[in-house]
Amino acid sequence: MTTTHLTAAEAGHPRRDCSPPERLHLVDDRVSVSFEVCPPANGGEIPERDARRVGIARKLTAARLRYCGLEALVDDATLIVSELVTNAIQHGSGTQVTFTMTVRDGFLHLAVNDETPCRPVTRNAPDDAERGRGLFLVDCLASAHGGTWGTSDDGTTTWCRLAVPDGQS
Repeated sequence: MTTTHLTAAEAGHPRRDCSPPERLHLVDDRVSVSFEVCPPANGGEIPERDARRVGIARKLTAARLRYCGLEALVDDATLIVSELVTNAIQHGSGTQVTFTMTVRDGFLHLAVNDETPCRPVTRNAPDDAERGRGLFLVDCLASAHGGTWGTSDDGTTTWCRLAVPDGQS
């Protein structure tokens, strides 16, 4: 298994030339990042520092997918990552969140571990609610990409799998 560390250029800047990206061997390509969080009290607002962590996870996802030539998955994968990381910060009770992205066997696997042995619950949010649709979106996007989502047996990790478009794995 290869753990990849991105350079600053890979993490924040798109390719400047028009040539296609170098094809990588995507049999087992993994990126992982961990960060400390301060869970909000009683479902309150996420601290600004932790809210920025969600943006960092989105940027890392987008940069790595573009680098790997998987541009077609960027929008949906970044939305999924945003929802999973936000849920981990908002509803978890741990002090660390770890986000892992792996491309293997024709699937993009996104996973967020929040150290909290509690399974997330999909809700039916009222039409006028401003919150509560995150896991519903994750489910819809995973299904649209021939994938699925779930949690680890101990409830500490929520994951999502998306099929990599044909010919790109």
